[in-house]
Amino acid sequence: MYKLFQRSKRGLAFLLVALLATPLMSVPSLASSHMDAPLITRDPSANTTDVYAFVDEEAGQQKSLVVALGVYPHQEPGIGPNKYNFDDNVLYQIHVAVGSDVAAGRATFSYQFRFNTTFRNRNTILQSYTGVVQNVGDASQNLIQRYTVTKVDNRTRRITPLGQGIVPPNNQGNATPFYNQGDNGENPAKAGVAAEGQLDRYTQQSIANLSRGYVSFAGQRDDGFYADIQSVFDLLRLRSPGKDSQGGFNLHLMALDIPIQELGGDGQVVGVYATTSRQGIKILRGHDDPIEFGPFVQVARQGNPLFNEGLVAIADKDRYSRTSPTADREIFSRYALQPELTRLANAILGLSPAAPETNRTDIAGIFIPDLIKVDLSTPGVRFAGNGPNDPVNPDDPGFSRLSIFGGDVLRSRIQDPFRNGGFIPGGWPNGRRFGDDVVDIGVTALISDLRDPGNLFIRVAGDGVDTNDLGFNKVFPYESTPQNGRNHSHP
Repeated sequence: MYKLFQRSKRGLAFLLVALLATPLMSVPSLASSHMDAPLITRDPSANTTDVYAFVDEEAGQQKSLVVALGVYPHQEPGIGPNKYNFDDNVLYQIHVAVGSDVAAGRATFSYQFRFNTTFRNRNTILQSYTGVVQNVGDASQNLIQRYTVTKVDNRTRRITPLGQGIVPPNNQGNATPFYNQGDNGENPAKAGVAAEGQLDRYTQQSIANLSRGYVSFAGQRDDGFYADIQSVFDLLRLRSPGKDSQGGFNLHLMALDIPIQELGGDGQVVGVYATTSRQGIKILRGHDDPIEFGPFVQVARQGNPLFNEGLVAIADKDRYSRTSPTADREIFSRYALQPELTRLANAILGLSPAAPETNRTDIAGIFIPDLIKVDLSTPGVRFAGNGPNDPVNPDDPGFSRLSIFGGDVLRSRIQDPFRNGGFIPGGWPNGRRFGDDVVDIGVTALISDLRDPGNLFIRVAGDGVDTNDLGFNKVFPYESTPQNGRNHSHP
């Protein structure tokens, strides 16, 4: 059953007034089901899922901006003989905008991930594992993927190689026991942990310390996005309890820990988005592998979740995938200002009073241009763990999956939009953390009227899915352990 209720707490209303008073801190829309545009669904290894960006500040370590990009959605764990992997022919990029580039939607720095796949033995059907993988890259890991990370300064075109890493094996089960509870391949995947030394063996061995203070990871993880997307797109017939449409599936994740000084210091708000690209010419050569060459052509992009999937019309979905955020104001702003999902909610759910369907400047504030904005001046964010009451790895005190709607705020040193001493959202829409329930926040934004700070109407709603099926790590790379192919379930 779909539940709506109005929340009138003065503190929440006060925070929302400030939230809407600045274009840097607007309430977001829904989240991604990873099937954003027609053409990219045919190219899963280049298909982006979600982008994450948040400030981390661990004791004794330098302050950093953590960014992450998920690709290759809906991986059924444990298939064979071929496995899901990063694509050597795809250029994966995470972009960061600073200064005036944020408002322009222009990437100042681009961090490129490129992969290279080799096999220890091609004369076997055992493509990925020839035995139990004791350590990443050992003789039993037949398929080996390595990658390079490169920083590109788009202002000067300076290219800086940062280093390389190795991709851990996918979680098959008995072949990869150390991902799983009790280091036993028959058991489900391990829960989230609070310290790096508690991470599973494969993940620990795959965290790469690069030059200039960067840290990277690339490998298979559980899909940490949770929502009843099936119901959202089934005529908005939400149910209680909801069902996590991504539950039990894996994806491939690239994560990068960026030292704040590499971006010019923490006295600023930055913007983050990601793209995937392929070379424009492909030649098939009979029995030989195809050749791809020519300039790279962008095939997908991802910033804030659901904009292309849930707001942009079919006529422009593939166009969005191929364009830059610099074009968003001219081409796509109408979809944010007049969101079709709000009109459908009014018609299907019979909302009273009806949610505004036009001049949605609150929705446009987050998507135009479509970058995730992050205030770097705040302390490190609060993290999700295995839930608020977990005895080993509970959520950080003060963490709320609803971010600002749950009273989870941080203090900024560079802005005071609330006129309350600089307190701003602790998660979405100030960046995005693993564990943020962006669907519930987004549904609330779309069916409320948040345009006039002096006359707010807030109608809080949810999809009935409040947690991910696996807990999160509170240390890099943060995303949950990949699901065990031998022992997992879908809701």
